Amino acid sequence: MVSGATSLGLVRSELFATIEQAEQSLEQFIAERHNVSLLQQAVEYLQQIRGILKLIELVGAELLAQEVLLLATDIPAGAGQERDGQLSALGKALFVLRRYLEGLDNHRQEIPELLLPMINELRQSTGQPNLPESYFFSIRLDQPRPARRNVEIQPGVANRDGTRLRQMYQLGLMNVLREQNLGAALKLMSRALSRLDDLLGARERSRLCWIGAAALEAMAEAQLRPTKTRKQLLARIDRDLRQLLSNPQFEAPRSLLKELLYLVALAGTQGERASEMRRVFGLASLPFTDHLLDEESRRLSGPGQEVMRSLSLAIREELVAVKDILDLIERGAAQVESKVELHAQIGKLAKTLGMIGLSSAANALQAQVATVGSWIERSDNPAAAELLRLADALLYVESMVATLDQGDQRQRQVSAAQANGQGDGESFATHQLFEAHVVVMDEAQAGLALAKRAITAYLESNGDKLNLANVPTSLQAVRGGLWFLGLARAAELVGACADYIQKHMIEITQMPSEQMLETLADALTSLEFFLEGGANLRPEGQQDVLDLAADSVRALGMQVAA
Repeated sequence: MVSGATSLGLVRSELFATIEQAEQSLEQFIAERHNVSLLQQAVEYLQQIRGILKLIELVGAELLAQEVLLLATDIPAGAGQERDGQLSALGKALFVLRRYLEGLDNHRQEIPELLLPMINELRQSTGQPNLPESYFFSIRLDQPRPARRNVEIQPGVANRDGTRLRQMYQLGLMNVLREQNLGAALKLMSRALSRLDDLLGARERSRLCWIGAAALEAMAEAQLRPTKTRKQLLARIDRDLRQLLSNPQFEAPRSLLKELLYLVALAGTQGERASEMRRVFGLASLPFTDHLLDEESRRLSGPGQEVMRSLSLAIREELVAVKDILDLIERGAAQVESKVELHAQIGKLAKTLGMIGLSSAANALQAQVATVGSWIERSDNPAAAELLRLADALLYVESMVATLDQGDQRQRQVSAAQANGQGDGESFATHQLFEAHVVVMDEAQAGLALAKRAITAYLESNGDKLNLANVPTSLQAVRGGLWFLGLARAAELVGACADYIQKHMIEITQMPSEQMLETLADALTSLEFFLEGGANLRPEGQQDVLDLAADSVRALGMQVAA
C-alpha cells in the first residue's frame, strides 16, 4: 500500500492524462455511438490505466480499472438507450477513480475499501455477484475458542428458549431493516445471539452466535451505518440460525464469519465481546473508521449531503448572537449600534428561514422586525411586553430550527402538526409536548438500565440483596411514567418485573436459578428496546416487542394480561 501510494507520484502525469483521454473518447462515443473507433480508443486507454495501476501495485484502483475495462468491452458499437445505464456507470467510475487517485496523491494512504461500492455497481452491470465488504481484509478463522463457563439448561427448555431467542433476534432485525431505533435493535440482537451461544453449548456449533454477538455489540457501540450490504448480512444470520437450531451438524460458512470479524475490526470498540475477538483472532486496528469511509465516499462522489445540518448550525449561531444583544438591551447596556445590528440580523434570519421552507418561523420573526426597528430611534428601554414577545419568537424559531438536522421522530412530529393545519402556537405546543414526552421516556430508560445493573451486581456478589434495595421502587416509578404516557401494557410488564424482584429475590433467602435471572434480563431488555424505539410515538408498531417481553415475564411465573 505504501509503495503504491509513493510510486503514484512517478506516474501521476501520465496516468491522469490517460484517464482524461479515456473520458473524452467515452463522451464522444456516447454522442456518436456508431463510431467503433471511439469505443476502441476508450478501451485501449483503459488497458493502459489498468497496466499502470498494476505496475505501481494499487490493488483497489487496479480492480476498479479492471471492472471498468470489462464493462467497456461488453458494450457493442451502436449501443442504444438500453446501454445508457452502463455508459453512465463507466463515466461515474472514471470520475471516482480520478478523485480517489487525487486523494491518494495528497494523503499517501491507500484505502481500497472506498472503491468497493463503485466496483460492485460495475459488477452488477455485467451480471457478476457483489464483492463483500471484507474483500480486502485478511484473517485466520481457525483459531480455537477459549474455554468458557458451562450454563446449566433444564431439560425441555432448550427448544422453547431457542425459538424465543430467535424471535428476539428477528424483532431487532426488522427494526434494522427499517432503520428504526438502530442502537437498541442491535443490542437486542446481540443479546439474543449471546443467549443462544450459552444455550447451544457446543463450541464449534455455536461459533456463529459467539462471533455474531461480538459483531452486533461492536456495530451498536460504534454506530456503524446500516448499509444494504450489512442488512443482507444480518438477514443471512437469521437464515443460518434456523438451520443451526434444527441441524446439530450445521456449521456457519467461513465467509460469513469473516464478514462479522471485519465489522468488529472496523468498529474498533472496547466492549467485552469485541475485545475477546481481537485477542483470539489477533484483529489489528484498521487505518480507518466506518464514518471516515462514509465521508470519503461522499467526497469521491461529489459534494456532501450535509447542507441542511450545516445551515442549522449557522442559524443557531446567529440566534445566539441575537439573544446576546437582546440581553444587553434588557439590562439597558446596549448602544444604538447594537439595536441597528439586532434589527438587521432579525430581518436576515427571517428571509433565510423563509427560503428553506420554515415559513411559520419566518413569519414569527418577520412580525418582530418593525417593532425592533422602532427601538433604534428611542433612547429609553423597550417595554417589557415587547421584549417578551421577541423572546417568545426566538424560542419558537429555535425549536423549529432544531428539526432541520433531525430526520427522526421530532421532525416528523412537527411536520405532522403543520400538515394537520395547526397554527404557529399549536405547532410550537406540539413540539414542547414532544420534548416533555422525551424527558419522561429518558427517565424510564434510565430506570430500566439501573435495574439491569443492579441485577448484575446482585449476581456477581452471590445474592447480596443490598444491590436490589432500590430496584422495585425504581421500577414502580418507571411504571408510573409509562401510565402517564398511556402505555398501559408496558407499565403492567414493568410492574410484574418489579413484583418478581421483590417477591422472589428480596423476600426469600435462596437465589433464583441463573436461567431465571437471564429470563428476567430478557424481559427488561425487551422493555428497554420498546422504550428506546420511541414507543410513545409509534406504539402500534411495537406490539411484537411487548409480546416478547410478556413471554419472558410468563416464563418467570408472573401473570400478565394477554
